[in-house]
Amino acid sequence: MRAIRMARTGGPEVLELEQVADLSPGDHEVVVEVAAAGVNFIDTYQRSGAYPLALPTGLGLEGAGTVVAVGREVSSRQVGDPVAWAEALGSYAEQVAVRADRTVRVPPDLDAARAAALMLQGMTAHYLANSTYTLRRDDVALVYAAAGGVGRLLVQLAKRRGARVLACTSTEEKAAEVRRLGADAVIRYRDVEVVEAVRELTDGQGVDVVYDSVGADTFEASLDALKPRGLLVLYGQASGPVPPLDLQELNRRGSLYVTRPSLGAYTATVDELEWRAGALFDLVRSGQLDVHVHATYPLAEAARAHTDLTSGTTAGKLLLTP
Repeated sequence: MRAIRMARTGGPEVLELEQVADLSPGDHEVVVEVAAAGVNFIDTYQRSGAYPLALPTGLGLEGAGTVVAVGREVSSRQVGDPVAWAEALGSYAEQVAVRADRTVRVPPDLDAARAAALMLQGMTAHYLANSTYTLRRDDVALVYAAAGGVGRLLVQLAKRRGARVLACTSTEEKAAEVRRLGADAVIRYRDVEVVEAVRELTDGQGVDVVYDSVGADTFEASLDALKPRGLLVLYGQASGPVPPLDLQELNRRGSLYVTRPSLGAYTATVDELEWRAGALFDLVRSGQLDVHVHATYPLAEAARAHTDLTSGTTAGKLLLTP
């Protein structure tokens, strides 16, 4: 089979298409023929070495496809099952081996592209809105990168919970898109000071929660945008890692909270994994959640997908289609 591999860390050019041996499942695994694999910022962090991996390695964590082989101890899946997953390193490939209990069944009326697009980014948006901070009616949330893969889903899920959403984005085109998705106000962060805009939009109070996937460039502004006892949810570092924080700063700024969550911690059990994925599948199938695939690329163009993702010009999901 063909797979994207990397022998060293670096820029997108380190991603190479190679011929590798077909896979056999371990006792608790299934082998899946990949129909669509998601491209995510965490992949770029792993590629660059910011999140170290043992080398050489495959890349990509999520996708959707059809089970083609089943391990000896697996009874919950069978050959032919359509499944999706979010935690299988090496998903940029024609086949991937996944622990059976880390897959979810894809309903027959949901296509593989949308299923793949929902796994990592969709379940991240789900735990952010429902669990890391359980949004309530009239809470005010500031969402950075609101037109991105997670952001556009988070805007919709936050509105479903009754929150008021202030969406940060860069261009007028992206601003129009997040307004369409339900954002109550849009902050064009390249044109205005985010903290000043937040204070104006909240009558000087600040927001209950900030969802920040940008990291180094926005961290200080995120803290300053919070009301006393507000929560900063730092769930990405597109601009780089934040510097060390003196915890006394949280006291000085109003007894603030900061958390750095991960999807693994919020899908740790089979029940929680299936709840989050199933809730998202149901919303999409009923037309209540808009999932946008911005672009698809053949497997050989994984490097171009990484370049496009980090350029800041995409809005929605990027997929590789082996």
